[in-house]
Amino acid sequence: MTAETSDIEKAAGVLRGGGLVALPTETVYGLGADAEDPAAVARIFQVKGRPPS
Repeated sequence: MTAETSDIEKAAGVLRGGGLVALPTETVYGLGADAEDPAAVARIFQVKGRPPS
């Protein structure tokens, strides 16, 4: 699987806006966010149904 430049630019825009992106790995998809954006990190916990700590 290869990423097109437009897909990467789209994902980067989502991340810059505080959103989440799904990232494929060899076995499962992971969620990505801007690690320096506390609201985005909190959103990952919310989406996954996990407590914040």
